[in-house]
Order: sequence, then structure tokens, then C-alpha cells
Amino acid sequence: MATQVILPRLGQGMESGTIVRWLKSEGEPVKKGEPLYELDTDKVTQEVEAEASGVLLKIAVAQGEVPVGQTVAFIGEAGEEVPVVAETPKEEGSRGPARDEERERGAEASAAPAPPEEPAPAQTSNGRVKASPLARRIARERGIDLAAVRGTGPDGRIVAEDIERVEAQPSRPAAVPQAIPSGEVESRPLSNIRKTIARRLTQAWTVPAFQLTISIDMTRANELVAKQRELNLDVRITVTDLLTKVCAQALMRHPDMNVQYTEEAILAFPNADVGIAVAAPQGLVVPVVRAAERLSLAQIAQVRGDLVGRARDNKLRAEDLDGGTFTISNLGMFGVEQFVAVLNPPQASILAVGATVDTVVPRDDELVVLPLMTVTLTCDHRAVDGAVGADFLKTVKAFVEDPGLAL
Repeated sequence: MATQVILPRLGQGMESGTIVRWLKSEGEPVKKGEPLYELDTDKVTQEVEAEASGVLLKIAVAQGEVPVGQTVAFIGEAGEEVPVVAETPKEEGSRGPARDEERERGAEASAAPAPPEEPAPAQTSNGRVKASPLARRIARERGIDLAAVRGTGPDGRIVAEDIERVEAQPSRPAAVPQAIPSGEVESRPLSNIRKTIARRLTQAWTVPAFQLTISIDMTRANELVAKQRELNLDVRITVTDLLTKVCAQALMRHPDMNVQYTEEAILAFPNADVGIAVAAPQGLVVPVVRAAERLSLAQIAQVRGDLVGRARDNKLRAEDLDGGTFTISNLGMFGVEQFVAVLNPPQASILAVGATVDTVVPRDDELVVLPLMTVTLTCDHRAVDGAVGADFLKTVKAFVEDPGLAL
């Protein structure tokens, strides 16, 4: 009996997901654990693996938003019959499966094979090729000229399936991307991730927050990072890794900082799960280094490098993003000297890290040049008091200026 492929729940609160594309076609063999399709959720776009081996007998939902628990495909033995399932609406303008009588007429017509159909000129409206937003995005990413694509949607509108069909033709030469006329406004539909970013940052903006800023002498920290790089040639240790370790240790010293606010209670956590803000192509994401207080600098660097690499390759999983208790946002590598980071709900605090700048400061009746780094701590005042945040920041400064205290 054919196995149903059910849309999984990839995280708490997930109610639906958007199927972006299938990595296997109907009739292709599939192995258990092999990537089957790409799913866009409100947190991340990731590959969903097959839960059974066999042949992909039928794709019930080719693209579009699907509720958790709905059947999206069937896997079984070659030639095995599959039950009929109701499909959710596809992308506007896409062609659904043929009805039974249409399939029957197609089967009769197949007795006399027709010559390959040549692409017809794309339909235009006011000089602009008619195409769905998703089709335009895919064509732009893959360098396909929309003017050379035959649209199968209403009134010749090009849909995503048409782009996939063109790319599947090996004899077709790569087309030159169509130039966008001067002054034309491009409409980019919001992805689920971008909608989530907007919703969460809007939520954060309503939180009563306060900021605390302090400058840190990075002399010893820089020396430590340099020595750690010499000792660990297989992984690149950065200032962010040191800050992750230091903040994790400081959170253990100040448990009232390692909290989240809810309407019913303040949740205090036993481990420092530190999130690292990453500017990925799909938007800002915050993968989490679990129990950072227990890891060495080299181990943190290895975990951080893996998370950042997968974030930029759009390969993060939902579990990589869940459960952080504190966030570090470092813009120092861009030359930003100081900034205020927006809270990452439901976390109660976030540390904004600026660039290290050589600064003239008075010391022992002399002027000396020190590498100073400015950090700003933003706290949710509903969960963290000002004195608690200030004491935590004082500990972070002490640990960075003398890393031996934290390590």
C-alpha cells in the first residue's frame, strides 16, 4: 500500500508551510532520508527528507501553502495505485492535474504522437511579459528570459511550472536575463521568513526596553583570539566566539538575565543558549549555540561556523533556531562603531557589538592608545531591572578585559 507523505510540523506553533519546489519528479526512485522537497516555513526554508523508500508515485501538491498534516505526495512500488486526494489551490494561474476525461482524451491522442510543441511568444501587457511573481523570481535567479517562455496560465500568463519546464530542456541554450526597463518598479512578494521578521520586530518595538552602553579594552581579548588561532588551525576563532563564551559564563553568574518574559511568568533557564544574529540571503536569522557555557572556544567556533555557513546556504533546520535565551548581534566587521539592537522576542536581552577602534584615553596621568570596543545591552524591562542589566554588563566587561576569569 502506498505511503502518504504528510506535511510535517517542523517547530512549535507551525500551522502550515509553503512547498517551494520538489527535488524529485513523479516516477523517480526515492530513498528514506533523501531530500524530497523544499519547504518554506515562517522561520526557515529547508529540505524535507523522505520518510520511506520506493518510487514517488504522485505529487498531490506541486507548490503553494499547505496545512500541517495534509498529504502532499505518495511513495510506493512502481505501478501501484494511489488514492485520490483533494488538492489545495496552487499558485495563481498554474495548471492543475487534468480531469479523468481529459486524461482519457490525452491517452487516445497519444496513439498518434504529435511533434514537439514550439514555445509561443509570451503574452505581454503594456510591454511587460505576463508572469506570476514566483515565476519572475525563479527566472531571474536562473537567468531565463521570460520573453522566450511559453505561458500556460490564463491568457498565456507564465507560471513557475513553465520556468521549470524550460530549464528541464537540455537542448535549450541559456538565455540572457531580460533587462528591466528603466524606471520599472519590481514587486517582490514577502516570503514567510520576511513576514516573520516583520511580525517579531514589530512585537519587539512594543516592549518597554532600556539600553546600557559600555566600552571594553580589547587588548587581552585580541591577544587571546590570536593565540587560539595558532593553537587551532582547523577552525577560525573570532571575537564573536569569545563574546559567546564570555556572555554565557556571565549569564550563569547572573541567572536573572537568562530569562524570558511571558504573560503568566518569567521563565529562567539552566543553560546559556546563545543566539548569533546572521544576515542570510533570505533575511535575518538567529541560529543558537546550545549550552555555550560548557563549550571551549574552539568548540564554539566550530558550532558557530557550521550554523553561519548553513544559514547563508539556506540550509538551517527549525531546531537550529528554537530556544535561544540571549542574542549577540555583531556589526563590528562592517565598521559600525555603536548601535542599538532590537530585542529578539521572547528573549529578554540582546547585546549589540561594535567595531574595535584605537582610541586615546587617559591612564595613570598619561594619554595612551587602547583598542576599545563599544557594546550596548538592550533589555526587556518587564523581565530585567536596570541594576541587574548593569551588573551583568559589568561582568561581561571584566571577563573580556581579563578572559582568564571566564575561561
